[in-house]
Amino acid sequence: MPGLREQKIAKAKVLIQECALRLFAEQGYSKTTVEQIAEAAEVSSSTFFRYFQTKEAIVAALACEAIGDAHADPETQHRKGATFQEDLFALVASGLRKLKPLRKHLPALLETSLSPLASTPHDEASSLRVAHLEAVAALAARHGFAELSATNLQLYWTLYTGVLVFWANDRSPRQEDTLALIDDSVNMFVGWMRRTVQIEPPPAHR
Repeated sequence: MPGLREQKIAKAKVLIQECALRLFAEQGYSKTTVEQIAEAAEVSSSTFFRYFQTKEAIVAALACEAIGDAHADPETQHRKGATFQEDLFALVASGLRKLKPLRKHLPALLETSLSPLASTPHDEASSLRVAHLEAVAALAARHGFAELSATNLQLYWTLYTGVLVFWANDRSPRQEDTLALIDDSVNMFVGWMRRTVQIEPPPAHR
Protein backbone atom coordinates (compact mmCIF):
# COMPACT_ATOMS: atom_id res chain seq x y z
CA MET A 1 0.00 0.00 0.00
CA PRO A 2 1.50 3.39 -0.96
CA GLY A 3 2.66 5.65 1.86
CA LEU A 4 1.31 9.11 2.66
CA ARG A 5 3.95 10.83 0.50
CA GLU A 6 3.17 8.63 -2.50
CA GLN A 7 -0.55 9.21 -2.01
CA LYS A 8 0.01 12.99 -1.85
CA ILE A 9 2.06 12.91 -5.07
CA ALA A 10 -0.52 10.78 -6.87
CA LYS A 11 -3.34 13.08 -5.72
CA ALA A 12 -1.47 16.20 -6.88
CA LYS A 13 -0.75 14.67 -10.31
CA VAL A 14 -4.38 13.67 -10.79
CA LEU A 15 -5.55 17.16 -9.81
CA ILE A 16 -3.15 18.77 -12.30
CA GLN A 17 -4.34 16.41 -15.03
CA GLU A 18 -8.00 17.11 -14.30
CA CYS A 19 -7.47 20.88 -14.32
CA ALA A 20 -5.47 20.66 -17.55
CA LEU A 21 -8.19 18.67 -19.33
CA ARG A 22 -10.84 21.13 -18.15
CA LEU A 23 -8.86 24.08 -19.45
CA PHE A 24 -8.10 22.31 -22.73
CA ALA A 25 -11.85 21.77 -23.20
CA GLU A 26 -12.77 25.34 -22.24
CA GLN A 27 -10.22 27.38 -24.16
CA GLY A 28 -8.35 24.94 -26.38
CA TYR A 29 -5.05 23.14 -26.02
CA SER A 30 -2.86 25.71 -27.74
CA LYS A 31 -4.19 28.63 -25.67
CA THR A 32 -3.74 26.87 -22.34
CA THR A 33 -0.50 27.64 -20.53
CA VAL A 34 1.37 25.83 -17.79
CA GLU A 35 0.82 28.83 -15.53
CA GLN A 36 -2.97 28.61 -16.01
CA ILE A 37 -2.96 24.89 -15.26
CA ALA A 38 -0.89 25.43 -12.10
CA GLU A 39 -3.19 28.25 -10.97
CA ALA A 40 -6.31 26.13 -11.53
CA ALA A 41 -4.75 23.27 -9.54
CA GLU A 42 -3.67 25.74 -6.83
CA VAL A 43 -0.02 24.76 -7.05
CA SER A 44 3.08 26.75 -7.95
CA SER A 45 4.71 26.46 -11.36
CA SER A 46 7.71 24.82 -9.71
CA THR A 47 5.39 22.17 -8.24
CA PHE A 48 3.88 21.61 -11.69
CA PHE A 49 7.33 21.06 -13.20
CA ARG A 50 8.14 18.62 -10.41
CA TYR A 51 5.50 16.31 -11.85
CA PHE A 52 5.33 17.23 -15.56
CA GLN A 53 7.99 18.73 -17.83
CA THR A 54 5.43 20.32 -20.18
CA LYS A 55 1.69 20.38 -20.82
CA GLU A 56 2.37 17.78 -23.55
CA ALA A 57 3.67 15.51 -20.80
CA ILE A 58 0.23 15.61 -19.16
CA VAL A 59 -1.41 14.32 -22.33
CA ALA A 60 1.37 11.74 -22.73
CA ALA A 61 0.86 10.47 -19.17
CA LEU A 62 -2.90 10.14 -19.69
CA ALA A 63 -2.34 8.45 -23.04
CA CYS A 64 0.11 6.03 -21.42
CA GLU A 65 -2.53 5.06 -18.84
CA ALA A 66 -5.13 4.59 -21.58
CA ILE A 67 -2.83 2.44 -23.71
CA GLY A 68 -1.94 0.39 -20.62
CA ASP A 69 -5.64 -0.26 -20.07
CA ALA A 70 -5.93 -1.38 -23.70
CA HIS A 71 -3.06 -3.82 -23.28
CA ALA A 72 -4.82 -5.33 -20.26
CA ASP A 73 -8.18 -5.51 -22.05
CA PRO A 74 -9.39 -9.16 -22.02
CA GLU A 75 -10.56 -8.69 -25.61
CA THR A 76 -6.92 -8.35 -26.72
CA GLN A 77 -5.58 -11.26 -24.68
CA HIS A 78 -5.25 -14.87 -25.88
CA ARG A 79 -8.07 -14.79 -28.42
CA LYS A 80 -8.47 -18.44 -29.34
CA GLY A 81 -8.12 -19.13 -33.04
CA ALA A 82 -7.31 -15.50 -33.95
CA THR A 83 -4.56 -14.75 -36.44
CA PHE A 84 -1.73 -12.34 -35.71
CA GLN A 85 -3.40 -9.77 -37.98
CA GLU A 86 -6.67 -10.09 -36.07
CA ASP A 87 -5.00 -9.83 -32.66
CA LEU A 88 -2.93 -6.82 -33.69
CA PHE A 89 -6.00 -5.10 -35.16
CA ALA A 90 -7.85 -5.73 -31.88
CA LEU A 91 -4.94 -4.29 -29.85
CA VAL A 92 -4.79 -1.08 -31.90
CA ALA A 93 -8.58 -0.65 -32.05
CA SER A 94 -8.86 -1.18 -28.29
CA GLY A 95 -6.20 1.48 -27.75
CA LEU A 96 -8.17 3.99 -29.80
CA ARG A 97 -11.29 3.34 -27.74
CA LYS A 98 -9.33 4.00 -24.55
CA LEU A 99 -7.74 7.13 -26.04
CA LYS A 100 -11.04 8.63 -27.20
CA PRO A 101 -11.27 11.22 -24.34
CA LEU A 102 -7.85 12.54 -25.44
CA ARG A 103 -8.50 12.47 -29.18
CA LYS A 104 -8.63 16.25 -29.65
CA HIS A 105 -5.34 16.75 -27.80
CA LEU A 106 -3.25 14.06 -29.50
CA PRO A 107 -2.08 16.04 -32.59
CA ALA A 108 0.24 18.26 -30.54
CA LEU A 109 1.77 15.20 -28.91
CA LEU A 110 2.09 13.34 -32.21
CA GLU A 111 3.91 16.28 -33.77
CA THR A 112 6.47 16.39 -30.96
CA SER A 113 7.39 13.69 -28.47
CA LEU A 114 5.44 10.80 -30.05
CA SER A 115 6.64 11.47 -33.58
CA PRO A 116 8.74 8.66 -35.12
CA LEU A 117 11.33 11.42 -35.74
CA ALA A 118 11.53 12.44 -32.07
CA SER A 119 15.09 11.96 -30.84
CA THR A 120 14.48 12.71 -27.16
CA PRO A 121 10.86 12.03 -26.21
CA HIS A 122 9.63 13.04 -22.77
CA ASP A 123 9.68 10.34 -20.10
CA GLU A 124 5.92 9.84 -20.34
CA ALA A 125 5.98 9.59 -24.14
CA SER A 126 8.95 7.25 -23.99
CA SER A 127 7.08 5.03 -21.52
CA LEU A 128 4.05 4.95 -23.80
CA ARG A 129 6.16 4.02 -26.81
CA VAL A 130 8.10 1.32 -24.96
CA ALA A 131 4.99 -0.18 -23.36
CA HIS A 132 3.11 -0.38 -26.65
CA LEU A 133 6.04 -1.80 -28.60
CA GLU A 134 6.60 -4.40 -25.87
CA ALA A 135 2.94 -5.40 -26.16
CA VAL A 136 3.29 -5.78 -29.94
CA ALA A 137 6.51 -7.80 -29.56
CA ALA A 138 4.84 -10.07 -26.99
CA LEU A 139 1.89 -10.56 -29.32
CA ALA A 140 4.23 -11.44 -32.19
CA ALA A 141 6.09 -13.93 -30.00
CA ARG A 142 2.79 -15.55 -29.03
CA HIS A 143 2.16 -16.13 -32.72
CA GLY A 144 5.55 -17.75 -33.25
CA PHE A 145 7.65 -14.86 -34.54
CA ALA A 146 11.24 -14.55 -33.41
CA GLU A 147 12.47 -11.40 -31.68
CA LEU A 148 11.62 -8.27 -33.63
CA SER A 149 14.48 -6.11 -34.85
CA ALA A 150 14.77 -2.37 -34.32
CA THR A 151 13.81 -1.90 -37.97
CA ASN A 152 10.63 -3.96 -37.50
CA LEU A 153 9.66 -1.94 -34.45
CA GLN A 154 10.44 1.38 -36.12
CA LEU A 155 8.27 0.45 -39.11
CA TYR A 156 5.44 -0.53 -36.80
CA TRP A 157 5.72 2.71 -34.78
CA THR A 158 5.65 4.80 -37.94
CA LEU A 159 2.48 3.04 -39.13
CA TYR A 160 0.90 3.25 -35.67
CA THR A 161 1.51 6.96 -35.21
CA GLY A 162 0.20 7.51 -38.74
CA VAL A 163 -3.03 5.80 -37.69
CA LEU A 164 -3.24 8.02 -34.60
CA VAL A 165 -2.76 11.20 -36.64
CA PHE A 166 -5.43 10.13 -39.13
CA TRP A 167 -7.84 9.07 -36.36
CA ALA A 168 -7.43 12.38 -34.51
CA ASN A 169 -8.81 14.14 -37.60
CA ASP A 170 -11.21 11.47 -38.92
CA ARG A 171 -14.74 12.78 -39.53
CA SER A 172 -16.15 9.63 -41.12
CA PRO A 173 -19.17 7.94 -39.44
CA ARG A 174 -17.92 5.94 -36.43
CA GLN A 175 -14.38 6.56 -37.72
CA GLU A 176 -14.88 3.86 -40.36
CA ASP A 177 -12.04 5.32 -42.46
CA THR A 178 -9.68 4.85 -39.51
CA LEU A 179 -10.71 1.21 -39.13
CA ALA A 180 -9.97 0.67 -42.82
CA LEU A 181 -6.57 2.31 -42.36
CA ILE A 182 -5.79 0.11 -39.35
CA ASP A 183 -6.64 -2.95 -41.44
CA ASP A 184 -4.38 -1.84 -44.30
CA SER A 185 -1.54 -0.89 -41.93
CA VAL A 186 -1.72 -4.16 -39.99
CA ASN A 187 -1.72 -6.20 -43.19
CA MET A 188 1.26 -4.23 -44.50
CA PHE A 189 3.20 -4.71 -41.26
CA VAL A 190 2.44 -8.41 -40.92
CA GLY A 191 3.31 -8.98 -44.59
CA TRP A 192 6.66 -7.28 -43.99
CA MET A 193 7.26 -9.39 -40.89
CA ARG A 194 6.54 -12.64 -42.72
CA ARG A 195 9.29 -11.71 -45.18
CA THR A 196 11.85 -10.51 -42.65
CA VAL A 197 11.22 -12.25 -39.31
CA GLN A 198 11.79 -15.91 -38.70
CA ILE A 199 8.74 -17.86 -37.59
CA GLU A 200 9.72 -20.32 -34.89
CA PRO A 201 8.19 -23.80 -34.84
CA PRO A 202 5.81 -24.53 -31.96
CA PRO A 203 7.35 -26.40 -29.01
CA ALA A 204 7.21 -30.16 -29.31
CA HIS A 205 4.64 -31.91 -27.15
CA ARG A 206 5.88 -34.72 -24.96
